[in-house]
Amino acid sequence: MARYAEPVAGRELDWKYTEGFITERDDIALLRENSVELGIDAVSVAMGAQLAFVAATAAPESIVEIGTGLGVSGLWLMSGAPDASFTSIDSEADYQQVAKAALIEAGVTPNRVRLITGAASQVLPRMNDASYDLVFVDADPESVIEYVEHGIRLARTGGVILVAHALWRGKVADPAQRDEPVGAFRSLLGMLGESSGVTAALSPVGDGLLQLVKK
Repeated sequence: MARYAEPVAGRELDWKYTEGFITERDDIALLRENSVELGIDAVSVAMGAQLAFVAATAAPESIVEIGTGLGVSGLWLMSGAPDASFTSIDSEADYQQVAKAALIEAGVTPNRVRLITGAASQVLPRMNDASYDLVFVDADPESVIEYVEHGIRLARTGGVILVAHALWRGKVADPAQRDEPVGAFRSLLGMLGESSGVTAALSPVGDGLLQLVKK
């Protein structure tokens, strides 16, 4: 029996169709446009929809996000789990204020939004083990292994860890690509694909969404 299915033709068309399947809310679309202008690599529309779907399915009481940006991913996550508490870490205080204003405008009460300004590598070690139901990682790709290790530690048993850009702009599957982010994601996927501590799945949505459940 063959291990892999035969390649499917027209995958680029599938990708475009998937990205256009969901109509993004106007407030999120505006933040996406502003993100592009500032050079922030926000999650794609399809990945945002996947985040909302996972959040709605997992029904988390607490979410922590590593990498706030302008709030595109935060709004998607909270659209799926509108009653959750939301913590987000980023080194850019100005971006965080934009994200917070967008979350509150979207109906998230201020007392459920906690923004921590600082480098994730310094903030994460100070955070308590098993404190969150859902962890979302979308920060410096070179440090993704460190962030995911912390994410697994922060998640409760049965908690979900999501990692954006896991196929890093379509480069991870191409053996000719060997830059630092590609190497970091390849190492991460190789490590977690064989881990007994998590249940793992890799979706090609956007430029790759790694989905983990902590055992």
